Amino acid sequence: MTITIRSIVAAFSLTACLAHAADKNKAWTDPETARKEDPDFSIQGEYGADKKGARLGVQVVALGDGKFDAYFLEGGLPGLGWTREKKRVRATGSTKENGVLFESENDEIEAIIRDGRIRGRISGERFELPRIERQSPTVGMEPPESAVVLFDGSSADGWKNGKVVDGLLAATGTTSEKTFKDCKIQIEFRTPYKPHSRGQGRGNSGVYYGGRWETQVLDSFGLDGRMNETGGIYSIAAPRLNMCLPPLTWQTYDVRITAAKFDDNGKRTAWPRITVKLNGVIVHEDQELNKTHTTAAPVRGEIKDEGGPVFLQNHGNPVFFRNIWVLPR
Repeated sequence: MTITIRSIVAAFSLTACLAHAADKNKAWTDPETARKEDPDFSIQGEYGADKKGARLGVQVVALGDGKFDAYFLEGGLPGLGWTREKKRVRATGSTKENGVLFESENDEIEAIIRDGRIRGRISGERFELPRIERQSPTVGMEPPESAVVLFDGSSADGWKNGKVVDGLLAATGTTSEKTFKDCKIQIEFRTPYKPHSRGQGRGNSGVYYGGRWETQVLDSFGLDGRMNETGGIYSIAAPRLNMCLPPLTWQTYDVRITAAKFDDNGKRTAWPRITVKLNGVIVHEDQELNKTHTTAAPVRGEIKDEGGPVFLQNHGNPVFFRNIWVLPR
C-alpha cells in the first residue's frame, strides 16, 4: 500500500472534522465543568433584579462559539414582573475583545456584557443590570410524613428500567412501580448545557402523570414558552409564561392531579385536571387533560377508574431528576 501526502492530509482533515462535529454535540451535565471548559456558560443566564418592581430584565441564551441571543423583558424577569402582554425584544450578540456586544435589528437596543454585568441603552434609555442566579423556592423541599418517596438519591428501587448516576435518576424511560390517582407530585429536574443544539434537541425529556399526560422538560430558557417547551403540557396547552431557568440549574415541577370522574356504571363523566407550578410559579391552573394520552405515554387506551404511574421520558438527552415524592389525596 502506498501512502501519499494527499492521503495523509485527507485522513487528518476527516479526523479534524469528526472531532469538531463531536465537540458541537457536546452536552455538559455538571455546572463546574461547564464553567471551566466553556466561557460562554458564565455569560448566559439572567440579568436583572431578583424581586418585583424592576423596569427591565434580560435573559441571555448561549448558542455556541461566542454567539448569543438576548431577550429584553419589560417589567423584569418572568415571575417577577414580565408577562406575555408586556414587551419582549430580541437582540443578537457575539464575543469581541472587550466583551459580548448586542444589537437589535431596528437599533432599539445596544448593549455589552462585561465583568458580570450588562450595560447599554434600550429605546434611548440607559440601563445596567447584574447577572443573577435564581433558584426555585421549592428546591430541596422535604416530603411530608404521609408522602410516598419515589426517589431520594439512594437507589432506583421502585422504578422499572431505573438508573442512578452520581445519586441522580437518569431519564431512561423509567416508570414508577407505584401508581396514584388524586395526588400532589414534587419533582426536581436538570437539563444539560448544549449550546450548539437547537429546539427539541436541547435537553429533551418529559414527566408523565398517570403514565399518560406530559409536562415537557427541555432547555427552553429564554424562548417563547410553547406547549412543547418546559412548562407546556405537550399537545394540550402552553404555559402562562416561560418560567424555565438556565441549563444546569435545578428546577421544580409541583403538580396537583385530580383524577377523572366516573359514574356508578364505570362511564367517565369528567376528564382529569392538573395544576402545575414551574419553579414556584403557576403556569397551568385546573387545566383539563382532554386526551387519553400525549406523545410517548406508556399508558394508553380508554381511561379507567384506577391510578397510574410517574414516567420519565428518554429522548436521548442526559437529563437528570432528584427529590421525587407523591402526596396522595
